[in-house]
Amino acid sequence: MELAGKVALVTGGSGTLGGLICRELCNAGVHVAVGYASGKEKSMAVAQELTSSGHRAISVACDVTDDSQVEAAVNSTASELGRLDILVNDGAYNKSIPFEDLDTMFDEWQQIMDINLTGPMRMVKAASKVMRLSSEGGRIVNISSVAGLTAGGSSVAYAVSKAGLNHLTRCLARALAPDILVNCIAPGYLEGTLMSERLTEQHRQRSVNESLLQKAASKEDIARQTVEFCRTDTVTGQTLVIDSGRELHSDF
Repeated sequence: MELAGKVALVTGGSGTLGGLICRELCNAGVHVAVGYASGKEKSMAVAQELTSSGHRAISVACDVTDDSQVEAAVNSTASELGRLDILVNDGAYNKSIPFEDLDTMFDEWQQIMDINLTGPMRMVKAASKVMRLSSEGGRIVNISSVAGLTAGGSSVAYAVSKAGLNHLTRCLARALAPDILVNCIAPGYLEGTLMSERLTEQHRQRSVNESLLQKAASKEDIARQTVEFCRTDTVTGQTLVIDSGRELHSDF
C-alpha cells in the first residue's frame, strides 16, 4: 500500500515505543492520530512535535477498555484527518508477578486481559468498519511480546494475553481478508519504556543476559517494521519476533 496521505491511529501513542511508531509513520507520509488512555499531555506533545515538523497529527483519547471512547477515537480520526487506513495496537499493560503467585496474578488478570487482548479486538471491530469504506482497505499491526510465545514474561496473565494477541492476529487476518491485512510484532525486552519500568531489575537484567546479542531489542527496529507491515500487499497473519535472539535462548 502506498503510504503517502494515508491515516493511522496508534493506541499507546503517547508512550516511548508508540511515539517512535508515530514518528516513523509520519516520516513515511502518513497522517497520525496519537492515541492515549491517561497520558494526555504526552500525547499532545508528540502530536505537537510532529505538527511542528510539517506533518499532520492529532491527539485523541483512546482508552481501549471503553467502547464509547474507542468509537469516538475512530470517528474523530476519520473526521479530522479525512479517513482511516492503519491501526496500530500498541496500548498495553503489565505488572511483574512471580509465576507461582497465582493469587496476586489473578487480582490483575482482568485488567491485563481487558487492555492487552480485548482492547485490540475492540479497536479492530471499530476501525475495520471505517477502513472498509475505502477501496484500498487497510492495515492492522498488533504489538505483542515474545512472552506470548513461551511460558515466560512478567506474569502468567501477561504471557497468556500476548499469546492470545498473537493468535488473534491470525484469526483476524482470515476474518478481514482480502480487504484488510493484519500482522503482529513480538518484541523482546525494551529499555526505557513504561512497560520495562514495571519489571524488576532482576527480570530486566536477565532479559539482556539471555539474549544471543546480549542487548535489549531495538525500539527503532520495531517502529520501522511496523511501517513495513503497513506497506506490504501480500503479507498477513504473521508474527515477527524482534528480541535480539532471546527466543532462541534455551533458558528463556
